[in-house]
Amino acid sequence: MTRKLAALLIFVFIAAYAQEALQIDENFRQATVGQTEVVYADVRKPPFVLQGFAFRQSPDEPLYRLPTNLTKEQVNQGALSLANNPTGGAVLFRTDSPFIALLSDPPTGAAMPHMPATGVSGYDLYERRPNHKERFIRNIRTAKDGSITWTGGKTMRDYILYLPLYSTVKKLEIGVAPNAKFEPITPQRLQKPIVFYGSSITQGGCCSRPANNYTTMICRALDVPQVNLGFSGSAKGEPAVAEAIAQIDAAMFVYDYDHNAPSLEHLQKTHEPFFKIIREKRPDLPILMLSKPDTANGGARRDTIKKTYENAVAAGDKNVYFINGDMLFSPIGLDFCTVDGCHPNDIGFYQMYINTLPTIKQALKIE
Repeated sequence: MTRKLAALLIFVFIAAYAQEALQIDENFRQATVGQTEVVYADVRKPPFVLQGFAFRQSPDEPLYRLPTNLTKEQVNQGALSLANNPTGGAVLFRTDSPFIALLSDPPTGAAMPHMPATGVSGYDLYERRPNHKERFIRNIRTAKDGSITWTGGKTMRDYILYLPLYSTVKKLEIGVAPNAKFEPITPQRLQKPIVFYGSSITQGGCCSRPANNYTTMICRALDVPQVNLGFSGSAKGEPAVAEAIAQIDAAMFVYDYDHNAPSLEHLQKTHEPFFKIIREKRPDLPILMLSKPDTANGGARRDTIKKTYENAVAAGDKNVYFINGDMLFSPIGLDFCTVDGCHPNDIGFYQMYINTLPTIKQALKIE
């Protein structure tokens, strides 16, 4: 065999192999990051599983956290705008690629003096492991030409990518090696999500990275999907939001908009009606009510929330729960748990996680 013929055969073999590898899915496309060949695909389409956007009707719709038909007459403009932030969103997939690449549009989240960019606009990549022992791999802030993370694995592994807390994501592609294979993800413990509604604390301000939000810690520990409807300064308890939440076939609902109720009177006027709208549509849904975690002027507001709970119990409701927000930073205390006396740091979110997890496990009947 001549050298030219041998070279030709090798070229044909490689070309055929590459073509076969690209048959992972017709949505994949090939690119180069540095010296590494990468095959990219849109996370909104298979083989990826996109979670956290309960009201999207098709893969081509944007990553928006509220129903798109809500108007500013029904819901305040702040919530409608912040619904573009994909907090709580996650992408699950299973592959044997030795690396994971990420390509997205530039961060849109504004710089904050009390919250790092890794939380505002970063992505957190985790490996999902048996017995819910997830492994943190890396926080990623993508460049325009993509960012590669070497995972060290060549066997099939489950991954979960958590999306930014305060940065709109219009384009997001995940890349793998050209010869990588995909399999269906390992099923999560529950298929229905835990739905959270609340203030900037629920949205994730001001943890250092997305996976450190207490809502995400809970869902990661329990291996369940999440729908996060936290809206900084904009969770006002509007009936239209309660109606939207009632549409979701959820495993549990957790709500805490105490901080965003502009007055005690507003909280008294909206809190119990908000609960009743959801309870009417979802009579068996476990519902957890929280009061705000800092104690300033918390007494009467806390009692308002507790009254909603007590009235439900008195009416025979066996699927309601209440946690006094004064206990959420216990035993460390406010000064070590916040960045500004209000918004939790990573320690504060961890304390919220460990102080709410037992009640949530009880409600979901998870050991």
